Amino acid sequence: MIDWARTFVQQFGWWDAADILIVSIVIYELLKLMRGTRAVQMALGAGFLVMLFYASRWGRMETLNWLIRNAFGYVVFALIVLFQSDIRRALAHFGRTPFLGLFGRAEPMDEVIEELAVAATQLASQRAGAIIAVERDIGLRNYIEAGIPLDATLTYDLLLTIFRPGSALHDGAVIVQRDRVAAAACFLPLTVNPFVSKDFGTRHRAAIGLTEETDALAIVVSEETGKISVALDGHIEVGLDPQQLRARLRALLASDRRAPARPREMRSLYD
Repeated sequence: MIDWARTFVQQFGWWDAADILIVSIVIYELLKLMRGTRAVQMALGAGFLVMLFYASRWGRMETLNWLIRNAFGYVVFALIVLFQSDIRRALAHFGRTPFLGLFGRAEPMDEVIEELAVAATQLASQRAGAIIAVERDIGLRNYIEAGIPLDATLTYDLLLTIFRPGSALHDGAVIVQRDRVAAAACFLPLTVNPFVSKDFGTRHRAAIGLTEETDALAIVVSEETGKISVALDGHIEVGLDPQQLRARLRALLASDRRAPARPREMRSLYD
């Protein structure tokens, strides 16, 4: 046993360590993508078929073994067709990894900030209620899948159209991923913080509730007062003007998100 361990250590090199590390990262990323999606059931079904295949070989069940071997190719093809959207999302996710990101262009965060600021300003001037959640490091897939998927380029015109009174997508939140509008009419969790002011309506409470559970940034436009608010980390700042809003967004979204989580000027709910 000792000789075997010594031989293993002598033969184990840097390339072997890199091999194990890369495989571990790939498996970890796949598990993250599968969590909370239909792919979990697919993986369980595939695992059951693999177990059934080896059980049929061990038990010498030739008919079952033949059936699984001949059906495997068709099952793979069917899975590709049925789960093409999940596969496309997985490939896009791997394309956004930090290493591959070195070969791509930087995200136009300045344009995103300007579109968000202009949209919020226009909505405030029209007294049109709105809530816009901007995804940061923690994914908002659960809320996106519960809404109406859009996957459209982020523009202030699109946001104004979505939140126009009478629009079918007016109720609920818009979720922004990088420079894309991922979904609209998304319902967010309401805060249960007893210290939240009773003056806040459903939109403000939903913004606070989301930011209590994730690191997302939420922009709220009040339908009653036309004031712009920004929620983060379970705190909210009310009554921002366009320049203050731009400053907050730059501090939180620009520079590759290396800014502090919450500006020092943002007040607590119960300050």
